[in-house]
Amino acid sequence: MTATVVKDLPRKLRELETVWIPMSDGVRLAARIWLPDDAERDPVPAILEYIPYRRRDRTRLGDDQTHPYWAGHGYACVRLDMRGSGDSEGITHDEYLKQEQDDAVEAIAWLASRPWCSGTVGMFGISWGGFNALQVAARRPPALKAIIPVAFTDDRYADDMHYMGGALLNDNLNWGSQFFAIMGEPPDPLVAGDTWRTQWQERLEAVVPYFETWLRHPFRDAFWKHGSVCEDYGSITAATLAIGGWADGYSNAVFRVLAGLTCPRQAIVGPWGHVYPHLGIPGPAIDFLGEGLRWWDHWLKGRDTGIMREPMLRVFIQDSVPPRTHYDERPGRWASEDAWPSPRIEARRFALNHDGLAATPGAKKALAIRSPQTAGLASGDWCASGLDQFAPELPGDQREDDGKSLVFDSAPLTETLEILGPPTAELELASDVAVANLCVRLSDVAPDGAATRVSYGVLNLTHRDGHERPKRLVPGRRTKVRLVLNDIAHRFAPGHRLRVAISTNYWPIVWPAPTPATITLTTGISAFVLPVRPARSDDVRFKPAVRSEGEGKTQVRPAVFARTAATDLATGLTTYVVERDDGAWRIAATGVEVGFRKSTRYTIGELDPGTARHDIEFDLTFAHDRWRPRILANTAMSATPTHFIVEADLQAFDGTERVFSRTWTRRVPRKLV
Repeated sequence: MTATVVKDLPRKLRELETVWIPMSDGVRLAARIWLPDDAERDPVPAILEYIPYRRRDRTRLGDDQTHPYWAGHGYACVRLDMRGSGDSEGITHDEYLKQEQDDAVEAIAWLASRPWCSGTVGMFGISWGGFNALQVAARRPPALKAIIPVAFTDDRYADDMHYMGGALLNDNLNWGSQFFAIMGEPPDPLVAGDTWRTQWQERLEAVVPYFETWLRHPFRDAFWKHGSVCEDYGSITAATLAIGGWADGYSNAVFRVLAGLTCPRQAIVGPWGHVYPHLGIPGPAIDFLGEGLRWWDHWLKGRDTGIMREPMLRVFIQDSVPPRTHYDERPGRWASEDAWPSPRIEARRFALNHDGLAATPGAKKALAIRSPQTAGLASGDWCASGLDQFAPELPGDQREDDGKSLVFDSAPLTETLEILGPPTAELELASDVAVANLCVRLSDVAPDGAATRVSYGVLNLTHRDGHERPKRLVPGRRTKVRLVLNDIAHRFAPGHRLRVAISTNYWPIVWPAPTPATITLTTGISAFVLPVRPARSDDVRFKPAVRSEGEGKTQVRPAVFARTAATDLATGLTTYVVERDDGAWRIAATGVEVGFRKSTRYTIGELDPGTARHDIEFDLTFAHDRWRPRILANTAMSATPTHFIVEADLQAFDGTERVFSRTWTRRVPRKLV
């Protein structure tokens, strides 16, 4: 269901295309601002979105669907390009550095001092913008009173796209490559003027393969603790409305901040992927702008909107569905909890017995698994973000991966079973190698055998006692392991079965361990724990989604999205390819033409983790008048048992003239990864 376009707003607006916000070191940041016409006579609070994704072109259409709505209800909405991105001056050297926070603190003080601002400020954003809303709130700028982080993390090591359970995610290279490419994009000469080419050259010279830096920090050290607000939840005093989606990679953080923060807080978790809830796919989308307005009005204007009488957590409980790699809508219902952790959630233990899941433990037996390296091909993406293009990013039927795993099924359920929270595996096991990964999946198995993944978790077994000081396994020695799966809300239907599947690989989500591992699990003593939610009547309703009208675009090259997997029967190599071509589009208001294409290739053999390789290509273009910049970026990663090998190539063109070219090849020691 698409969001309804709102054309008539309570207050007339004016838009300031480019406003320069000065920093104390002389760098100027470029902002686009919407505010009521009469704001100087009737000052309004400011709402800041602060990200590195180019307010004038790449995010412009999405910005137009959000900011004018709140501005038309009496706010000054500010879309600010971070230092070194878009048209802002200076250089960005990595994500979430102290400089980024410092700039935001200065920008908030500047906004609060404007004659059109009432002196109070809110901050919101999705992904990077959600991260830094929390990080900046932890700095406590005096004017910042409320935030709405969407699709964010509070723990940069344990729950971002770099590592999961201490295992290396392929998204470390996926996102790192995109960051590598976009940091080489130029400012627009129509804004930056004659210095645009000099600024562009400075940006290009500063670009490095950021993913190499992240590879060099495989443990939870000071590098990751910086910017992880879980280190001190008490530092955040701004009222926080946290939002996540089950198809997103960041839903776990919502539950941690609810439990950890002491400031006023609420949360909403829906079925969506990595998108704002008013554009939410899978649906149902909700009136995010209306809910946000209630939050802003209460905390920035002091109005009683009723928002603080809502439950602490409003959450969408998903129903059993056939496995599909894309859903327009997920069936289910909205529910609520008054507190989190909820005292209503009951831990229900299931024994992992040699013949399946059961309420009581059976005899102790040893079951061994050495999964093929291709276990995981039905996993979908770690973070579904292209679902608006009907991209097949969600996990498919799990039976292919189940055939490469140890599988424990329950008997058919005799009644509905509803869960909310993180399922947990408590395992006794031994490994025949010192470094090994383990993946545990929970699936909903229909009477016809189709298996829909409900949740999963991954653990690098050297991190079994924590992420700061991993230690090798002693081959053959039994050890107890607790593996926490992703939070989820799901309702299993009567007649369906629970399935727990355990594998030693999860490609292409997780990079494989250096050598194949055989894991021997002790049944009878191992268990699986579900967070069972007792049924109750919930009265949670959201208004239908709305959005601002926006300026419109013309598609000048069609978008194409394709995903294929094929095995070469001669070599035994399986290649998994994701082609995402957003095409090219021209923005009506500015005449800027923007293009984006990404090609990702994962290759691995059935038996040898040394065959793993990950290749990515980016082609980024801009155009107007005589301005024709283009960025070509190619990155790759492979590995030996002792080192990762990373390769990167960046080329920049001004029309047909190549203005920059640099190639990197690095070897990074594997430290228990």
